[in-house]
Amino acid sequence: MKYEYLIFNIIVLSGPLMLSFDNKVHYYTRWIDVLKSITIPLLIFISWDIIVTDRHWWFNDTYVMTTRILKLPPGEWLFFITVPFSTLFVWDVLHAYFNNHYFKKSNFQNYIAVALLLLSIPSALVGKEYTAIVLFFLSIVFILDGHLKTRIFSRSLTYYYIMIIALLMLIFNGYLTSRPVVLYDYSYQLNWKIFTIPMEDFLYGFSHLLLCTLIYEKIKMRKHE
Repeated sequence: MKYEYLIFNIIVLSGPLMLSFDNKVHYYTRWIDVLKSITIPLLIFISWDIIVTDRHWWFNDTYVMTTRILKLPPGEWLFFITVPFSTLFVWDVLHAYFNNHYFKKSNFQNYIAVALLLLSIPSALVGKEYTAIVLFFLSIVFILDGHLKTRIFSRSLTYYYIMIIALLMLIFNGYLTSRPVVLYDYSYQLNWKIFTIPMEDFLYGFSHLLLCTLIYEKIKMRKHE
């Protein structure tokens, strides 16, 4: 069915949208900040998507509309709005209902950023472009967390957040790849999979959603300055 990707986005959005009025979370009061947080990552990742579509991956016309906006079906554009909107809801729920602890300051995230950057180089040299790009972008997220002083990687709740995102990716990305709504040229990646999901898709999702989270936290910090 050609509208499956659109329905997918509606399902992803529906739960957080309906639960936005929870008395403790009050997510609806932050919708404007959420949209601001989504915008810059959307522009970055949509541009990436446009450049590599029909090379690294492409869309199965059986399950998406044949209409294309800069090579991407409408469902793909919505993906970069509905998914971060929903994951930032999870972020706020965790902080509203559970205790958060900050770890002592350390340079561990700088070491991770350097390791990711170093791993991206041989990946690029052997033609694994998708692998190299996601490693590079994820390293930038770690660097930005230190630069922006958001310290999300020093928070205990962040690691529960990452586990929840991973679980949601197993469900929703698993649907996209097993149907398959999205098809890949595996010559551009390592072809290491978790079920039907390329390992690179997890790194792509983490780099996108954690970047949205960094910006979201920075916006909140500025409001309290």
